[in-house]
Amino acid sequence: MRFAISPRTAPSLALLLLATATACRSSGEAKTTSTPPAAVAAPGAPSAAGGETVPVGGTMPADSTALRAAADAGRIDGAPTAKLWMIVASDFQCPYCKIWHDQTYEALRKEYVETGKMRIAYLNFPLGQHAQAMPAAEAAMCASAQGHFWPYHTALFNTQAQWEKPGDPAPTFDSLATATGLDLGRFRSCTQSHVMRALIAADQDRMQSRGVQSTPSFFVGNQAIAGALPAADFRKAIDASLAQTR
Repeated sequence: MRFAISPRTAPSLALLLLATATACRSSGEAKTTSTPPAAVAAPGAPSAAGGETVPVGGTMPADSTALRAAADAGRIDGAPTAKLWMIVASDFQCPYCKIWHDQTYEALRKEYVETGKMRIAYLNFPLGQHAQAMPAAEAAMCASAQGHFWPYHTALFNTQAQWEKPGDPAPTFDSLATATGLDLGRFRSCTQSHVMRALIAADQDRMQSRGVQSTPSFFVGNQAIAGALPAADFRKAIDASLAQTR
């Protein structure tokens, strides 16, 4: 399964709703790559983005390509027949991303995703100033490789105050893995190998190429939205985009 935005359907920045008071701004330290932004997160792209970098003392899983492909597919929610996409560029440590998740995400999911009107995909955009954002993104994608991205993503936001503190967040991430029904051995193997870093780097590259500078940022049809705006603003954008698909 490939998740790609074709030139015909790619969201543009023609309409930008920018609310700097409701978004975490990039410090300019975010990881960038030279991968052509032809797709938002095609499973084949991560190897080109970062290669098979093995940490000191670690080993890359033999099925690393398959793991990333599974993780890529797992962070998509919604009916394949839905004509509209919402792309969420987010940072698990960003307080405004948590606000959007806590106040808006579930309502939109029930109204538009569960009803088959829209598909939603999560793209990682960990900011350099958030020390635990990359490990959290890796953990989420390792959960996604086991088909548990969305429960794990909610668990991360629900426990943000616990794991964002200085220190090793791995014990908290392992606890969340167990709580969300993951195979802990496979999860640890995945996170410790850093196999998902290339996929995350590809996410960052594609979002930066489309002008994303803060989190949370969104693409709804041909509209770009930045900031944890109220649900009413998203409904307007979604309804307008749905009207164009009829």
